[in-house]
Amino acid sequence: MRELVWKIGGEQGTGLDSTSDVFATVCNRLGYYIYAYKTFSSRIKGGHTNFTVRVSTRRVLATAEGVHVLVAMDQEAIDRLAKELVPGGLLIADSNFQPKAPEGVQMVTVPMTEIARDLLNPVYRNIVAIGASAALLGLPLQAFKDYLAEKFAAKGEQVVQGNWTALERGYSYALEQAADKAFQLDPGDGQRRLIMTGNDAIALGAVAAGCRLVVAYPITPASEILETCARILPKFGGAAVQVEDELAAVATCIGAGFAGARAMTATAGPGISLMQENIGLASMAEIPVVIVDVQRGGPSTGMPTKHEQSDLLALAYGGHGEGPRIVLAPGTAEQAFYDTVLAFNLADNYHCPVIIASDLGLGLWQQTVDNLDFDQVVIDRGPLVDPKELEAMGRDVFQRYAFTESGVSPRSLPGMKYGQYLATGVEHATDGKVKEDPVNRTRMMQKRLKKIKKLEIGGQPVPGILYEGPERPEILLISYGSTFGVVAEAAELLREQGHRVATLQVRVIRPLPVEELRAAIAAAEKTFVVENNATGQLAFIMRAEGVEHPVESILKYDGTLFRPNEVVAAVLESYKGVPA
Repeated sequence: MRELVWKIGGEQGTGLDSTSDVFATVCNRLGYYIYAYKTFSSRIKGGHTNFTVRVSTRRVLATAEGVHVLVAMDQEAIDRLAKELVPGGLLIADSNFQPKAPEGVQMVTVPMTEIARDLLNPVYRNIVAIGASAALLGLPLQAFKDYLAEKFAAKGEQVVQGNWTALERGYSYALEQAADKAFQLDPGDGQRRLIMTGNDAIALGAVAAGCRLVVAYPITPASEILETCARILPKFGGAAVQVEDELAAVATCIGAGFAGARAMTATAGPGISLMQENIGLASMAEIPVVIVDVQRGGPSTGMPTKHEQSDLLALAYGGHGEGPRIVLAPGTAEQAFYDTVLAFNLADNYHCPVIIASDLGLGLWQQTVDNLDFDQVVIDRGPLVDPKELEAMGRDVFQRYAFTESGVSPRSLPGMKYGQYLATGVEHATDGKVKEDPVNRTRMMQKRLKKIKKLEIGGQPVPGILYEGPERPEILLISYGSTFGVVAEAAELLREQGHRVATLQVRVIRPLPVEELRAAIAAAEKTFVVENNATGQLAFIMRAEGVEHPVESILKYDGTLFRPNEVVAAVLESYKGVPA
């Protein structure tokens, strides 16, 4: 087998998250590509939860169509999940709860709870499950022992030995009882790669970009960014601060940006709503700030632990009045890392808020990542006024908001001699002092808005799209955010059926790459925009920004990610053309 899907289900709060992480990390270290995701309730403990690990010899970035091995820690897991097993799939269940399998499902019972009790630690039940899984998937036991030794080294030799014993007993029992039912997964390539979530990647990207202050209020599914930065930033002279709410978080970051520090905040939809007034302040006062929105199901509290992409209009146009902002949309963990670096460079070059439009699927799901190339990380602090110019100007008032051809005026930083100015949210003149006459208002609005008409860093344009496929496709699939992976896989399935398919990932939501989109859509016979919301927000933005060519929306808003076959089915239902 070139690919296998492993799933574990049980009660939330019983350590299944850590269990899944162990399984995914070891498989990643064996040279497989991993895509791992979960279903969990909006509570800390209790209720059903499950974790799925897609293990493949090629890169995968989409949810699986079926499950090969299901590990059930209670009867509810069987009742909910057994229907996902593929023909010939295997159910591994803890014998403690006297499991009952549906007709036709082959089941192996393992005394997980009993073994854990023998070892005087109920938590070992999950490690027994991993040992049994390794045995029935043909995975080397030593790889799991090595990782557990690393993971629990700080807890002492006794804990490591206990985990090893639980692992070995689960492995041995499964082999003795069900060796004939074992799967044989093709070996991985042995390459050591990273495994991370989009939240991990954003945190790492911020540190690499020179961010030294992250301020946030905890909110699912963005909290891990603050937590990761709290562990990492102090090592580089930075700080991560939890404040009382999202208003304080973004205001603190704007203050840091005014002072010349690179600062970032991370939140979800409800937090973005609270931040909108201060986002407007950063636009008006032309202060750089980076904001991450890890989107979730809304409106209101909505579904905090479920996936959605319904903040797009708020990110692109939210708030009162009209001010410049840039919205980036990474679709993979690598893109999230590099886009975070780009976000800081754009904020410093265009003196405006830069928002990273992530989503729960990208933010929380683990994926295999090729080693990051830090040679690509370049820090560009943008236009700063030359201290010699300030010195020559003397006591003449510094024109912080001077009119320029690009709309970007060099800024000063606090402490620069003669560089002081008034940074205000009120309409102002070139020196920052309040001025509301119609001529000035018109010129200032034009100055601010024209800044982001064309994005460049170091003289190089920022790519607005990522296009793959033939120049004149029969079908064009447009994605953004975490729909990137499912669209790529759906395109492969459609090509296998004889269709000429191209994919287009929108990498910048604002300013929207209108000309590139027009050209790509005009060249295609039929275009579909795939997004996780109910109203087709990207398609709406495309029409609003002047992409006149017709597109069809493929939408899903039940809190789960698309599966590749769902996209294929929607395309084929609409598309009646003849395959090439």
